[in-house]
Amino acid sequence: MRVLSWISAKTDIALIESSPESLKVSPTLALRNEIWPVKLRLGRLLCFQFTILSLFPQIGCVTLPPMQRSTLKSWRLAKLALALVFVGGLAKAEAAKPNIIFIMADDLGYAELGSYGQKKIKTPHLDRLARQGMRFTRNYSGNAVCAPSRCVLMTGKHPGHAFVRNNGEIKPEGQRPIPKDEITMAELLRDQGYATGAFGKWGLGFPGSEGDPIHQGFDRFYGYNCQRHAHSYYPNYLWSNLKRVPLNNEPPVPGHASLPKGADPADPRSYDVFKGKDYAPDRINEQALKFIRDHKEKPFFLYYPTVIPHVALHVPDEELKPYLAQKWNDPPFVRARGYGYTPHFTPRAAYAAMITRMDRYIGRVLDLLDELGLAKNTIVVFTSDNGTTHLKAEVDYDFFESVKPLRGLKGSLYEGGIRVPMIVRWPGRVPKGRTSDYVTGLEDWVPTLLDLIGEKKAAPENIDGLSIADVLLGRKQNPRPFLYREFSGYGGQQAVWAGRWKAVRQNILRKNNKQPLRIQLYDLKTDISESNDVAADNPDVVASLRKIMTREHTPSEFYPIKPLD
Repeated sequence: MRVLSWISAKTDIALIESSPESLKVSPTLALRNEIWPVKLRLGRLLCFQFTILSLFPQIGCVTLPPMQRSTLKSWRLAKLALALVFVGGLAKAEAAKPNIIFIMADDLGYAELGSYGQKKIKTPHLDRLARQGMRFTRNYSGNAVCAPSRCVLMTGKHPGHAFVRNNGEIKPEGQRPIPKDEITMAELLRDQGYATGAFGKWGLGFPGSEGDPIHQGFDRFYGYNCQRHAHSYYPNYLWSNLKRVPLNNEPPVPGHASLPKGADPADPRSYDVFKGKDYAPDRINEQALKFIRDHKEKPFFLYYPTVIPHVALHVPDEELKPYLAQKWNDPPFVRARGYGYTPHFTPRAAYAAMITRMDRYIGRVLDLLDELGLAKNTIVVFTSDNGTTHLKAEVDYDFFESVKPLRGLKGSLYEGGIRVPMIVRWPGRVPKGRTSDYVTGLEDWVPTLLDLIGEKKAAPENIDGLSIADVLLGRKQNPRPFLYREFSGYGGQQAVWAGRWKAVRQNILRKNNKQPLRIQLYDLKTDISESNDVAADNPDVVASLRKIMTREHTPSEFYPIKPLD
């Protein structure tokens, strides 16, 4: 008892010195939420104490001041539990870094989750994640379309410095590869002892190229290498590392097709040709769950770039039925004049069902973390690669109010094309139920993750991202100086955010644009919909943001923006 008393006192001192704010919660709550910022120091202390006391049992109890003793008395149960944990498995505790799961939706709009105001589409698991973590209202994707946004995430470089700055295909399958000398998030985390796996859509290098995920830091890959291949949810194969694995879809359902000749567009049976047997996202989810189970004993980084809800509109009937019951006035998408993806008889119901299906997959991930006892030591991030698609006939963004009240859609550097949801959960570390308006971008996650795992110095010097660890951990962080974006597609665009201000250039590459470098200026504090260009009234602000635009852009051989170059 004297030994336990001595340890108890010393433990309490360590707790108070390391985390005075922890005294504000009850011992039971503290134990349940695990006040782990001091776990390694405390573990070392306890181990040392037990060693010394076993050798020198004559050492007696310490005497504490009355006030301190009364405060510390309430922690006895928590202290004893911690002692058992740390003394029995100190080596394991010291080696335990948090697991990381980064989930990225494909073309999900800012307001398409319940936690972001969505009323028609059901996302219960992501809504639960938001209640358990932190929700961001000014988070920006890496770019306005898929591949360049993913490049920003993987490399920590904004689009003015990143290698991939637009979509682009390499025949017969894949996209332009990021070079082998690019240092990716996966490589950095693998260097820190993480098992790394990617499950979903890649889009940063054709199979077997230097940009293939297996050559960019991932131990395991399963899914679509090529973005165009990912337009079909019923393909006849996926990639498992560097091998094709067959799916039970022969023939595969094309992502781009028209109704069969002579088919009646008013007959729902005409659309049955676009139904397959083996739904690829099901297989991808299974492999992601297997990766978690296989690596539950060591830190893992799971990158989950789901293909949902990117069109084509493909979803199993069982997910569709609840939305059909809503009896929305849902005109068929028939792919008139050969434009767009595969037709669907009830496109509104299909789109909603796809997002709910994605939510169900994420729920399975979260449930598995609970089952394996990993939830408390796992950082979970959810976001999107860009805003809602602009294909109105297929995705009725007005009906769903997908980006309301924002201006723009996928392909645009206006807010609706690039402001996307972000939810972060880390129980006991990231305050739950909190909303942040801190300006963040996908480039921030390379330094942020390294910072959160205690390896801040491992971040490359040439990245543009800023660690937002302080924001996530509920600490004060200085405002972001600026956020920069450029996009060579959709006419050529450039944008910079600084405080309340946003400067935008549009149609830089349009031949009929006589002022390609003209800057629009918006005050996002009072005009979130970007309706009122106030450039003429604020010449000094425009001049300041123009300097940032000039400084942050570097010419690209493959993605030129000639007026800027």
